Amino acid sequence: MKREAVVTGIGVVAPGGIGAAAFWDLLTAGRTATRGITLFDPAGYRSRIAAEVDFDPAAHGLDDHQVARMDRYVQFAAVAVAEALADSAAPLAGVAPWRVGVSMGTAVGATTRLDREYTAVSRGGADWVVDPARTAPHLNLALMPSTLSGEVADLVGARGPVRTVSTGCTSGLDAVGYAAQAIEDDLADVVVAGAAESPIAPIAMACFDAIKATSNSNDDPARASRPFDRDRNGFVMGEGAAVLVLEEASAARRRGARVRCRVAGFANHGNAFHMTGLRREGVEMARAITTALDRARRPATDVDYVNAHGSGTVQNDRHETDAVKRSLGEHARRVPMTSIKSMVGHSLGAIGSIELAACVLAMDTGVVPPTANLSTPDPECDLDYVPMTARERRTDVVLSVGSGFGGFQSAVVLDRGE
Repeated sequence: MKREAVVTGIGVVAPGGIGAAAFWDLLTAGRTATRGITLFDPAGYRSRIAAEVDFDPAAHGLDDHQVARMDRYVQFAAVAVAEALADSAAPLAGVAPWRVGVSMGTAVGATTRLDREYTAVSRGGADWVVDPARTAPHLNLALMPSTLSGEVADLVGARGPVRTVSTGCTSGLDAVGYAAQAIEDDLADVVVAGAAESPIAPIAMACFDAIKATSNSNDDPARASRPFDRDRNGFVMGEGAAVLVLEEASAARRRGARVRCRVAGFANHGNAFHMTGLRREGVEMARAITTALDRARRPATDVDYVNAHGSGTVQNDRHETDAVKRSLGEHARRVPMTSIKSMVGHSLGAIGSIELAACVLAMDTGVVPPTANLSTPDPECDLDYVPMTARERRTDVVLSVGSGFGGFQSAVVLDRGE
């Protein structure tokens, strides 16, 4: 019998609400969490807006040692892990630690700490020869992206396959896809999977300022993230984390777990084209979608909802629209396709897992979240983006897609299984 991976728990730390319930309330209400940056002084930056998480680690159960050791993005992950495990109702009970895995994604890792600590050791960049005595004792952990997966593995006692995925903005999708494959390949019975990111720091904002990828609608931050809208001018940086508990399907059902959905198909392709550019026709994303549907044994006409990458750049929105048309054919015009980045911003590597959490909740509730701020559609983006207001719709098969700098194109299919 073919092994299958199912989702039995989710945990979310997102702008505008911590916890899956608060996150879903924000999305279905069509509220935006984008605002002026408060995590540092953004004076002088082209883009001075972001979707920040209002986060008190102590209030969410992290002790002083964890706060000192963990960068902000790892703290997000720890809180999301705790919620996901609780939601899954003791998925690790009776499972040998050698059969428990971790798959976590991040695009830029401990940017927050590295930026802060370099500022401290160099007196704000004034000193070329830095003073190591000024560094925090755990600074070495900030250098390694694998710190995220290591910390999560320690939290859950995982001794099975532990991996860190860093494929830019598709990291969160890829981490969950690879987790499902680990279960299908009989490498693990339970995998804690997701992604985390905290890139709202001076160096990261400067990087995206330099290529003018982020919105400079600083006077209207609540409406700055405008995927598929004619008047959009870039994405809005975000932060956060989401974690999914994946289990082998038959074992989950035997223990009486609530099976929320199946990770039915996953695929990723590169475009070998340009570090940040995209071909308009979207061939590689279309191939990822088609491959993921083939692996799920689903025709394109089964798709009930597409959770778009929808970053809010002209290049991405048109590329993605064409890719969905290419892969779904005429069905593309009948299926709702929305971008939650309009409300929670673009948290780079974390957003793919946050979007998958939204897909699970859409399946649970029979509600499709809207694309906020979509008031004047781009005439070249002509699909059903569910503007402004959530829509009731039963979703049995959901497609989530992602596109990342470096040419990464990924797709995940979730369904209700048998």
